[in-house]
This record gives sequence, structure tokens and C-alpha cells, in this order.
Amino acid sequence: MSETETTTEVADPKVLLAHHLKKLKLPTILAEYDKQARLCAEQGIDHPRYLLRLAELELIERERKMVERRIRAAKFPAPKSLDSFDFKAIPTLNKLLVLELARCAFVARRENIIALGPSGTGKTHVATGLGLAACQKGMRVGFVTAAGLVNQLSEARDEKRLLRLQTSLAKLELLIIDELGYVPLSQIGAEMLFEVISQRYERGSTIVTSNLPFEEWTSVFGSERLTGALLDRLTHHVHILEMNADSYRLKQSKARKGKRIG
Repeated sequence: MSETETTTEVADPKVLLAHHLKKLKLPTILAEYDKQARLCAEQGIDHPRYLLRLAELELIERERKMVERRIRAAKFPAPKSLDSFDFKAIPTLNKLLVLELARCAFVARRENIIALGPSGTGKTHVATGLGLAACQKGMRVGFVTAAGLVNQLSEARDEKRLLRLQTSLAKLELLIIDELGYVPLSQIGAEMLFEVISQRYERGSTIVTSNLPFEEWTSVFGSERLTGALLDRLTHHVHILEMNADSYRLKQSKARKGKRIG
């Protein structure tokens, strides 16, 4: 009799099974196999379908954890979905287009999205909702403000790891650059941001939100030539989301105050 056979006979089968399932990294099967065995016995389900049920539970849990990892890696300011967005508050926004974009085919086609509108109209919410939808489909997503991205690039340049950061950004299937236009950029910062967007041209999708119309972007980048080249790349394959309305956040704040007063 071999050592393995002896160990199997001596040890508690449940202890060995737990050990093997942990080694195989099948925690959901470990947690569920006993309960599912009882349920399948009660329901008259045969062994193949019992194993199929366990495999499906393992796959579902792995997918859930994968989505959670993608969401954490994306670094959203707050994981808001499109389900909680009030489309009625922004009548200029094409709801059907947004819902179509949430299917994320635009990412596969390497198309861009630009959301334009005043502060507080929900641009970040919509961009985050689309980013969450991409995470749920297993895509690599990154979220950053324009000013934050320029700061990251500047720090990476000073620490001689700029190429590594640029490579990491280029690998993202969807990069969301929020709040472009809120802070004017230095010449070097504008050039580094342009380089990031240029590297993604027809290689990855980018979502940009801005409170400024296109004709005012020169005030951010400080150069008509650079602004023109950037817009040329961003708008070649693009979906424009017009979000012109009174502040969405201000309306919500007034509504909450009104309820408290009442």
C-alpha cells in the first residue's frame, strides 16, 4: 500500500478534502459542497449535476471577486452606477445613447466619450457608471482627475519612472479623465497629458469630462497647436454627451433642505 493510500485511509476524508480544495484554490466549493450535497440528495439531483452546480457557484464567486478587484484598481471616487442617475434632471443628455454605451461595445471599438457641461450636472456620475459597467465586463479601467493625472506624471518623471507609468496607462482598456478644465495646466503638464491621450489613440478608449466647451480648451492647455492636436485625436472616434443644465447637486441639496424644513 502506498503512502498516499495509507494517509487517505487514516485521515478524515473531510479534512483531506478541505486541504485539497484549499490547495486547488476552490474556496466556494469548500464552503458549499456539504450543503449542496444535502440539497441535491433531497431534490434527487445526480452526481454530474451536483458537480456542475458546485462548479457554477465557484465560477460566479470568482467573477464577483474579479469585478471587485477591477473596481478597486480603477480608483473611482465613489462607485456610482447609472441605475442611481436621474436622467430627467438633465434633459439635454441622450439617455438612450448612455444606456447603449453602458454595453461597452465602444471600448472594444476603441472609441472615446467626451461629457461636456457645467459643474454639478452629473458628468462624473455618468463617467463612473460607464466605468463600473466596463469593470463588470472584465475590462481594465482607470479613473483620475486631469490635475491628478498631471501630478502623477510629474512625480513619475522626477522619479525616473515616467515610462513605466505611461505603459501602465496605455494598457488600460478604458481611462477616465475627469474634470478637465477646472485647473489650468503648465506647459510641461499639458504636454505630458497630451502624450497619454496620444498613446491611447486607436489603442484604448478614453472618457473625458469637462466644464468647458471645446473652443475654451486652449485656456487649459495654453497652446492652440497642442489643443488642436489633442482634439483631433480625441474626437476622431467619439461620442459627445451634452449635459447642459442647472447644477444637479445643487438641486438635490435644495430638495434635502426643503424636506428637513417641512
